Amino acid sequence: MHILVLGAAAGGGFPQWNCNCPNCYHARLGSADHQSRSQSSIALSVDGKQWLLCNASPDIRAQLNANPELWPSELRGSGIRGVLLVDAQIDHVTGLLSLREGCPLEVWCTPNVHRDLSTGFPLFPMLEHWGGLHWQPIDLEDHQEVVEFSIPFLPDIALTAFALHSNAPPYSPRRGAPSCGDNLGLYVVDRNNGKSLCYAPGLGNPTPLAMRFLNAADVVMVDGTLWEDDEMQALGVGTSTGQQMGHLALNGSGGMCALLNELPSSTRRILIHINNTNPILDGASDAAKTLQAAGIETAYDGMKLTF
Repeated sequence: MHILVLGAAAGGGFPQWNCNCPNCYHARLGSADHQSRSQSSIALSVDGKQWLLCNASPDIRAQLNANPELWPSELRGSGIRGVLLVDAQIDHVTGLLSLREGCPLEVWCTPNVHRDLSTGFPLFPMLEHWGGLHWQPIDLEDHQEVVEFSIPFLPDIALTAFALHSNAPPYSPRRGAPSCGDNLGLYVVDRNNGKSLCYAPGLGNPTPLAMRFLNAADVVMVDGTLWEDDEMQALGVGTSTGQQMGHLALNGSGGMCALLNELPSSTRRILIHINNTNPILDGASDAAKTLQAAGIETAYDGMKLTF
């Protein structure tokens, strides 16, 4: 199994276009300690030719052009054979508009996500003119928090979606009162060697269900949005806390780092969906050194993993 990180930053990317916080300031100056990152997305493949795109970020065009594995091999085409959406957040779905020349396109997502993308942010009806998005349901709902499914062009990969407790998008009628299916984690197993990945960029609450899959995985790739819950407030760049947005901060006794430190010692632990304000994006910061000492990695654009 091949895992390719197309983008590792949270919404807005790094540096964010309208932000002049210390991180963004130094990234624009080309500081070696502040590596730029585009908005969060990964791709999965077995043969290195047919890829499943997990989330379609607004930066998708640049991401596809930056990764030769995804270039067209014929007159028209792409290595992307389908898209899986873990939620309906704008920074995870807007890239579908840039993929319209490749429609019809198979899209796996939950009923809640499909509903939001048919009404509040109506990408499904908008793209019908170009051939449309063909919805492949992942039936996570209140009565069903775990769903096993398969994808035809990835026959050697077993996929399990599980419900995450986070938040619905700001435009959704369920914002502030999310329900099962607004956010999912993905547990991926290579049938050939049994190696596994747990991908949960929206892990806002480490429920027993989520911990079950995190503990089982060889590699975990999880939410690294903020170092402190009040980080954006403290810097004067926002009014919401991490918890209000559906993100578990990294630092502190109940934070993501403490959670990752409880996983089996053999687990490879990687943070993704990192906000531009997060001090871990400064490689010389105390926060970055804390991660290094704990053996926790920070994802970057172009990062590759192979089982």
